[in-house]
Amino acid sequence: MSDAARPRRHGLPCDHFLALLFDADVGRVHSMRGEPLFSRATLGLWRPRHKTLGVDIAGQVEAVGSGVTQFKPGDKVYANLLDHGYGGFAEYVSVPVDVMSLKPANLSFEEEAAVPMAAVTALQGLRHHGEIRPEQKVLINGASGGVGTFAVQIAKSYGPEVTGVTSTRNIDLVRSLGADHAVDYTMTDFVRSGERYDLILDTVGNRSVPDLRRALAEGGKAAVVGFTSVAKLMGVSLRGGKDIAMVSAHVATKDLEFLSELIEAGKVRPEIDRRYPFAEIPAAIAYLEQGHARGKVVAGVA
Repeated sequence: MSDAARPRRHGLPCDHFLALLFDADVGRVHSMRGEPLFSRATLGLWRPRHKTLGVDIAGQVEAVGSGVTQFKPGDKVYANLLDHGYGGFAEYVSVPVDVMSLKPANLSFEEEAAVPMAAVTALQGLRHHGEIRPEQKVLINGASGGVGTFAVQIAKSYGPEVTGVTSTRNIDLVRSLGADHAVDYTMTDFVRSGERYDLILDTVGNRSVPDLRRALAEGGKAAVVGFTSVAKLMGVSLRGGKDIAMVSAHVATKDLEFLSELIEAGKVRPEIDRRYPFAEIPAAIAYLEQGHARGKVVAGVA
């Protein structure tokens, strides 16, 4: 943990960055393992390209560069480092201003650190590709996961009828997030249930393109943000099209500001499964790798 705890600064002009004391979300385990293998093309062939991992952070501004006017020392903010070299598993980190926002006052740093990547992924899948509207019937596959818990709430904020697909133990959780219907996938296959949906957000990626099309209403769209295999990924890439698209989210300040409004209005909240101290990030990652986390897992700097 010594390398992860060492303060660092990204190799870009410092007048465009802020130094933060933070709490971190511990998702994106595949960045550490290099799995599936095709991901090594961007994550590093033989070893992780980014020595210090971690992309979601929240904390207090300690210093600003000479070109920064939007923020000042003492501001409480949250941000995402996915497109800017990672580095969130550290006590201090430099952050570009275009991927951060003032944090909602009604959340703690730990709660806010759970928001950026997962919530923006849900938002962009629903809004940018799915073009979500109040009159739609929306289905969230994987409704109890990190992206899924946000997706249910964000979708409901637009006013449509929302169905969440999850396991037996998470049915009550999905309903508590605002889903109008909760489907237990161990009992019911949503593809063959006879229901048709105007918008499907698949956060799991365990269904084929024909499956998704079978569950879509005429003119419907599906957005896929996760994959269980290379075959499923290639299926969407090669056989998708305008109605079924693979969504790769990129966090921007405007999306974080929009999410802050929803959070402060009480329409969205992070669902945190477990909290770990900074020194126990390895244990947090080990828990995530079991694949049973409900919502998000965070680590805090004391």
